[in-house]
Amino acid sequence: MKKFKSSLFLALFLLGGSAFAADSALIGVVNFATCITDSKSGKKEQENMENIRNQMGTLIEDTEKEFKELSAKFEDTEFLDSLSPKAEEELNLKRQTLAEDLERYKGQYYQVLQHAQYQMIQKMSGNIAKAAETVAKLKKLDYVINKEACFYIRSDLDVTASVITELDKIYETQSKNKKLSDNSEEVPDLSSIDETIKQAG
Repeated sequence: MKKFKSSLFLALFLLGGSAFAADSALIGVVNFATCITDSKSGKKEQENMENIRNQMGTLIEDTEKEFKELSAKFEDTEFLDSLSPKAEEELNLKRQTLAEDLERYKGQYYQVLQHAQYQMIQKMSGNIAKAAETVAKLKKLDYVINKEACFYIRSDLDVTASVITELDKIYETQSKNKKLSDNSEEVPDLSSIDETIKQAG
């Protein structure tokens, strides 16, 4: 019985110590979304995502326009009569190819955007983690967590602004060293986007 009481006391002591350690830990929070919208790197990533979206939209629109123009020729009997059987066959084959390309582009449009967004989030997460580590050391914080995980936090423990400052420093360094992600260096042209779509399929 005496041994049991000793073990119970030890267990309560250890639990109490753990709770005390947790209570005494200084925790900062960072708003992940704000880091993306307000930091230089986040703005650059968003800009390039929009450019990719626009270029892909242009690719689909151009293909759709070409398909419609070609399809209209098949409604022109005089034009068809002027073609040789071989030329008409080649034209029909081109129309079929355009139709297949158009459906493929539309079907994989969001897939490619999601892949680009995933790469952006991965890169930003890594940089935010680095920036948060620097801020934690400067402010002597034990933890820095995502604000979305908190129901309440004291305003003075929100270190988002400080993290964004460090993010901007990282961005400037990466820009100088040309170590930005593929999405951040330059926006690919239509042909490279087309190739990306093909690879995604």
